[in-house]
Amino acid sequence: MIELGTTPTNTPAADVIKDGTDNTFMQDVIETSQTVPVIVDFWAPWCGPCKTLGPAIEAAVTAAGGRVKLVKIDVDANPGYAGQLQVQSIPTVYAFFNGQPVDGFQGALPPSEIQAFVEKVANLAGEPDNGLADAIAAAEQMLEEGAAADAAETFSAILQEDPNNALAYAGLVRSYLALDDVDQAEAILNGAPAEISDDPALEAAHAQIALARQAGNAGPINDLMAKVEADPTDKQARLDLAVAMHANGDTGAAVDVLLALFSLDRDWNDGAAKAQLFTIFDALPANDPVVLNGRRKLSSLIFA
Repeated sequence: MIELGTTPTNTPAADVIKDGTDNTFMQDVIETSQTVPVIVDFWAPWCGPCKTLGPAIEAAVTAAGGRVKLVKIDVDANPGYAGQLQVQSIPTVYAFFNGQPVDGFQGALPPSEIQAFVEKVANLAGEPDNGLADAIAAAEQMLEEGAAADAAETFSAILQEDPNNALAYAGLVRSYLALDDVDQAEAILNGAPAEISDDPALEAAHAQIALARQAGNAGPINDLMAKVEADPTDKQARLDLAVAMHANGDTGAAVDVLLALFSLDRDWNDGAAKAQLFTIFDALPANDPVVLNGRRKLSSLIFA
């Protein structure tokens, strides 16, 4: 790893900086960020601040010597992912690592702040150390195989070594959710250090707990489907059906029901359909097909 203040290895700009499109986003950003952090610069040719930010962030990424990559996306020509990520003004910069957005900012920053941001993102690939990374991977495998109690023990041991490890906290929360102990999962999340409270992994855990709470009150799917069929204008029944479908593990169907409800009345119950969609999206990895497809469809409805 290159330390601050040292001279980085020169890396050709073409190797770390490229122009991206909606069609190449999955490969250039999501897939690439599984191995190296990727910064995405959303810009437009007419944007004045973009002309200041662009060269500065390119210089900082080039100086990082290959530890981070930059993908530049013209939002006029490629509005898809900008819409999904709720880019409302430009320039907007997102950093991705392990397929998920982990940091970002809007507007032009001074060169010193840009360099600090790029350095922070570049260092993500070195956190945590390999030993803890392997332990987290092993715990995730246990959880995937249904050994939630063993996963909880492993995540707890990791936190003994690294109390600020957001991935371990999130894994421990999911372990207790898998054990149907929502109260303990919430207590663990509430006990996470304040300095990591806005980590994407913990924000996802918040959404997962909210969905687990809803699942405890979910009604019978067949009854709710019959209720919606009997009265397609019954918006509460549609929302309840989506909650029940998600609780039953059919997340894609739940998203479809919520999109239909949003299309029917986007403002109903203070935008309940959109809020529920975002809760589901937040609980899943950013590159999950349900999230990508759902955000795209929601964007098309919003801007229709």
